[in-house]
Amino acid sequence: MIERILGIDPGLRVTGYGVIEYAAGKTRVIEAGVVAPQTGASLEVRLRELHTGITRVVVSTRPDVIVIEELYSTYRNPLTAIMMGHARGVLCLAGAQAEIPVATLAHSRVKRALVGSGAGRKEQVNRMVAQLLGFAKPLEPDDVSDALALALAYCNVREHDRRLPAELRHVL
Repeated sequence: MIERILGIDPGLRVTGYGVIEYAAGKTRVIEAGVVAPQTGASLEVRLRELHTGITRVVVSTRPDVIVIEELYSTYRNPLTAIMMGHARGVLCLAGAQAEIPVATLAHSRVKRALVGSGAGRKEQVNRMVAQLLGFAKPLEPDDVSDALALALAYCNVREHDRRLPAELRHVL
């Protein structure tokens, strides 16, 4: 069965997205890019632009699942966490409006799934994404690489979970 996964790296300045198809251990990129709301606009306008942009991606690519990075608790500035929460909220809303399941993965789990360590560096993840998807060099901007990493990690985690006994699934 072919599954289409939309990975989203949320942000209010730049949100990266990447859509892959996954079947029988093979992946291919369908589309990748960024949604970049106006930086000088009010929060409400930027959230509307983010929602509109990701909704267009959802409509045009028709994913089976959306994977968004979880908020993490080590933000130096609590306001950053709150702003990220706003961005994630409109992204989740876009999935809900399209009746597409939304999954979340912690950035450490993404790193562990792709490079074997939750403490892997961003450059390592980017190189692994490029290698797994057949690109000659790392992807730019990092927001796109991070979004594709989410989609790839989701595939990796799902495959691993399917091999586990039911009582051990989602314990990783």
